Amino acid sequence: MAEQRIPPTPTNFAIWFQYYAGSHNDLRNAIDLLIDHNRPFDSRTNQDLFETYIAPQVSAVVVETSERLQALMGAAKEFLATAIADNHSQMQAINEVADQGKAGVDPKALVAQLMNELARAATRATRLEAGFEEKTRELDVIRDSLTKSEQRALTDTLTGLPNRRALDEFLRKAQTMADWGEPLSVLLLDIDHFKTFNDNFGHGVGDQVLRLMAKVLREKVRPQDLPARYGGEELIAVLPDADLAACTDIAERIRRAIGECTITRRSTGEVLPTITVSIGVAQYRPGEPTADLIERCDRALYLAKGGGRNRVVTENELDRAEAAG
Repeated sequence: MAEQRIPPTPTNFAIWFQYYAGSHNDLRNAIDLLIDHNRPFDSRTNQDLFETYIAPQVSAVVVETSERLQALMGAAKEFLATAIADNHSQMQAINEVADQGKAGVDPKALVAQLMNELARAATRATRLEAGFEEKTRELDVIRDSLTKSEQRALTDTLTGLPNRRALDEFLRKAQTMADWGEPLSVLLLDIDHFKTFNDNFGHGVGDQVLRLMAKVLREKVRPQDLPARYGGEELIAVLPDADLAACTDIAERIRRAIGECTITRRSTGEVLPTITVSIGVAQYRPGEPTADLIERCDRALYLAKGGGRNRVVTENELDRAEAAG
């Protein structure tokens, strides 16, 4: 941690303890990739690592929901117990009326008594039904809360894009389909000179830029694709049923669209310098770990950076460059 200049916070200790314990392969691969490419472990990257790989999945919402469900089940049991007891009382009262009928009691009195018991039973049933309807509404609220909680757990708070957890889940499913012969490609996008931009204009403006990049990415990929935040200023898109050429075309559309964006500083109205991005593109090779696919994207991305930025580089160009050099 000292070597990587990582602050000794509890969350950072948790990350690196798991890294050296070797019990979390995905975490180890992610950190190794960052180290191999000399990526800084800034506060945003550290937070992404913690939220993606370390943070417990049981949130405060889940705990609260569990408590509400316990209370709801307790109320339901009480309702059912009341219904059973009322049913027994009603049956007993009707049996008594029947016995009185056998004993020759005035039929008018028996009818009045029976009507009274039935009215009481109807009142109890109405109260019971109202109680169950109330608890059903409460159950709907709990279900909606769980759905929203799950959505938040899969969403990056800054950009609104799916996060690394959602990306990993989507990649696993896409890989399964690709192993049966469907093409699968990935593009990895990095904002050019983003650190300088942050230093000159501040992190608030940097966050505004990231949100804009996320919006463009979301708009330019297809409905079946998954755009996500990979970490820091890097965004990623997974494109099922897309070969390298199709993915490259989409990457070029994204690059051009971002270059055409006008970014205005909200506080002053100042028009900021044009933002450009470098993009690496690679296609899945059946049977390979998805980490290898993303690693090729990353290497292609860095070739784009080294070649002058504001360009798309595919794994084919990467292979030629590595063969030549």
